[in-house]
Amino acid sequence: MNVRDYSIQYVKGVGEKRAQLFNKLGIFTVDDLIRYYPRTYQNRSKTKTVLEAENGELVTIKATMITPVKESLIRKGLTLYKCDFTDGENVIHVTIFNNKYLAKSLRTYDDYILYGKLEKSFTRASMSSPEIEKDEAAIGILPVYHATEKLSSKSIAKVVRAALDKFELFEETLDDEIRLKYDLCSLDFALREIHFPSDEKSIEKARKRLIFEELLTLQLGLLKLKDKKQTKNEIVIKNDYTDEFAALLPYTLTGAQKRAIADCIGDIGSDTAMNRLIQGDVGSGKTAVAAAVMHTVIKNGYQAAMMAPTEILAAQHFETLSKMLDGTGIRIALLTGSTKAKEKREVKEKLLEGEIDLAIGTHALIQNDVEFRRLALVITDEQHRFGVEQRANLAMKAENPHLMVMSATPIPRTLGLIIYGDLNISVLDEMPEGRMPVRTDLVDSSYHERIYNFIKKAVDSGRQAYIVCSLVDEGESELISAKEYAEKLSTTAFRGYNLGLLHGKMKPKEKENVMLAFAGGDVQILVSTTVVEVGVDVPNATVMLIENADRFGLSQLHQLRGRVGRGAEKSYCILVSDNKSESSAERLKVVKSTSDGFKLADYDLKTRGPGDFFGKRQHGLPSLKIADMLGDMEVLLKARECAEELLGGDPKLDKYPALVEEVNDMFRKAVNN
Repeated sequence: MNVRDYSIQYVKGVGEKRAQLFNKLGIFTVDDLIRYYPRTYQNRSKTKTVLEAENGELVTIKATMITPVKESLIRKGLTLYKCDFTDGENVIHVTIFNNKYLAKSLRTYDDYILYGKLEKSFTRASMSSPEIEKDEAAIGILPVYHATEKLSSKSIAKVVRAALDKFELFEETLDDEIRLKYDLCSLDFALREIHFPSDEKSIEKARKRLIFEELLTLQLGLLKLKDKKQTKNEIVIKNDYTDEFAALLPYTLTGAQKRAIADCIGDIGSDTAMNRLIQGDVGSGKTAVAAAVMHTVIKNGYQAAMMAPTEILAAQHFETLSKMLDGTGIRIALLTGSTKAKEKREVKEKLLEGEIDLAIGTHALIQNDVEFRRLALVITDEQHRFGVEQRANLAMKAENPHLMVMSATPIPRTLGLIIYGDLNISVLDEMPEGRMPVRTDLVDSSYHERIYNFIKKAVDSGRQAYIVCSLVDEGESELISAKEYAEKLSTTAFRGYNLGLLHGKMKPKEKENVMLAFAGGDVQILVSTTVVEVGVDVPNATVMLIENADRFGLSQLHQLRGRVGRGAEKSYCILVSDNKSESSAERLKVVKSTSDGFKLADYDLKTRGPGDFFGKRQHGLPSLKIADMLGDMEVLLKARECAEELLGGDPKLDKYPALVEEVNDMFRKAVNN
């Protein structure tokens, strides 16, 4: 009997109605249930007497009930139940709040296990709302699960125990050789001990095995995806035109840009189609790398397509690339949802006829009626804004096209193995010459008047500014929201100035219009939430004020800071925070001290965890149930090594059918989420 096929409904104590409660937790089968790991444990393995316990200690006591329950109504909605127990030497006064069912179930002179905080004084010992159990099974290390109002942790534990009892042995996925090499316990031991551990050492053994297996499963899936994507290269590029392109530029390419271009041209000239991520910090020159590769592909007689997440970014790329490729004879067209019907028809016809060499656009490029004559290269910008399906749909416009993905989010290499495990990576870790660093200052809110005056001075001299807040609607917390803040500023500090408002709850068209107005100079000061993090280039914006800066991740602050300093003028980023904690101050000082996004990403990962990178999980990336990307980095690297070794000797994993099932299951769930 396969645990993946055994419905939760048929486990003892569940049934049809209760199964629906489990379904809400994402538990549909026994496999889902046994992989629903405890979030923590209550260690009740050692019982104590009142004398042995410390005042305020969480303690397990074996006790006998010696008085009947007395009920008293304190007020409407609050009933207290009081009774006394003894551990054989001392009396324990127990108070139960609003739990009629428990109070009615207790019987005088019966033995119970009490678990809770013991309050002691010279004359008495008491416990408020302890957990009271009759069963000796309440002594031990007990699992605590993420629960719901209608499905308690205790109820989940009971069903998990029933499921574990139902199955005598869980099928092993790894052979003895791998388990010996990486010092792993059996899967059956791990699954049983993670839920109902014999002791704390057993928890560690079980966690070690399950974390390794989860990361191994993830890496195997990503490596197999990468292998699948290594399709035969049908698009032959005979000549490399990089030098010709470089000669067009008014500046010299950095060493990192040259290496990235060479990586791409090398991929295009190999036996398999290119599938590469160009990862570069804000302002590192990703667009020039894309332009160089597109130039070579088009000069060899093919077409290229570039997709951006918003119309305004697509329009910006169109303008930038038109200037960059001016004089080359390359024919460029823009295709977005706003393109007029007549123009759309013309662009589509010319793409099909091969009269347009480079198409730049939004999701409009992946519509069914858009066809290319000789599409060889597909580039997607700001990859985390696109679903996997959207990228795949654009790639399907040609027979195995070369794929380039660009991302400005600096991610430490190890974490990159997880996010981009299916792509080859080129990193732009040098900044072009002449790019002025953004001056970053860290102050508290007492500086607001001075900051506002500084912004007014910049705007009066013809510049523009951003003011970034972390929330949108009034009342979300004690912090001032973007909407409320913009209204306040327009009638106080910046009365007479043209303020714009940008936030995530606006419709896409409204956002576009506000950004266009800002890019065109009609809006002088833009009050925004982090929506502006990935936005349009406004070289005229020279000041960014970030309110409550301690609320943001360092990588996010760095991305926001990257919105200014894009022109020739000196630019400023002012971080405002009233948070007095040492760790918060330390983090913000790190942002002030470095403009290297990769250093900030590393620091953020070490101190804050991977939440900044996975706050909103990437579409198509499997979620992890027990592994932690911060704490388990070393295990990740071992799992990667193991995955490469396994696939090297057995590409189809024929010797590991159960492991293949795990991989398929993990990635199937990721696609369906």
